[in-house]
Amino acid sequence: MRPHRVVGRIREEGEWNLLLPWLRSDAGFATGTSDTSDCDNQMVKRFEGRTVIVTGAARGMGASHARGFVEEGANVVVADVLEEEGRLMARQLGARAEFVSLDVRSPEQWAAVVETAERAFGPVSVLVNNAGVTWHDVAIVDSDPADWQRVIDTNLNGAYLGMRAVVPSMRKAGGGAIVNVSSSVAMIGLPRIAPYVASKWALRGLTKCAAMEMAQDSIRVNSVHPGMTITPMVDDIVDEVTAFTSTLAIPRAADPAEITNLVLYVASDEASFSTGSEFVADGGAILGPARPWQPELTGG
Repeated sequence: MRPHRVVGRIREEGEWNLLLPWLRSDAGFATGTSDTSDCDNQMVKRFEGRTVIVTGAARGMGASHARGFVEEGANVVVADVLEEEGRLMARQLGARAEFVSLDVRSPEQWAAVVETAERAFGPVSVLVNNAGVTWHDVAIVDSDPADWQRVIDTNLNGAYLGMRAVVPSMRKAGGGAIVNVSSSVAMIGLPRIAPYVASKWALRGLTKCAAMEMAQDSIRVNSVHPGMTITPMVDDIVDEVTAFTSTLAIPRAADPAEITNLVLYVASDEASFSTGSEFVADGGAILGPARPWQPELTGG
């Protein structure tokens, strides 16, 4: 029995002694040196036996998400356009992972991903739309419309196509959860990255529409909004990331595992009453600067 169910019984029956086993050290909830191995062995992992698709899973945050789901008992389809890195990731994850090449802009490739997932592991219960591209330091007036379209097609249309493709499979599973990885910039505006900001704002709105439409199929749809996170996507702007994050309430960039923890929660039954919601993990970025700019980092 899980702790929250115990608390539910307490409220219903008023028997506070029901809580005592969970408070004793031998139940694994107290701090100290007591042996928790029996408790750990008996606990069911959050995604035991479920089929999960993670896009952009060859590296960075996506790889972290895929690893987290496998550790929680899931069977994971590693979907990415980076074939060599994606196959390596799937091999590292073991028998409960399968790589499928996916350009998220392609409806045909999306259909193949879902088909592979069902054939290998069964109907899909979780989709994490993580794949994305960014745009660095170009003003709108100086931009190339082709570059704009590339960002929109990947970050927004890719998630749309993924949700569209996966719903029939989730119906077979009896429901599911979709997590759209947006960004903290979907709450604010930033200059010189207009298509990225626009795509992430639009994904936030798309998430809410999907949550309302898919509720009848017992599918929850939420968005996760990371701030600056250490991934290959920011390798070429390390100085800018350092300067920006130095002003935050939590003055650093996130480790991908910190975002994964949130994604796992949002996708799990623990978030069963959340849909159409936004979950932010950005170190306080949308609050604005909590510290003065550091001249030695900015050159100011």
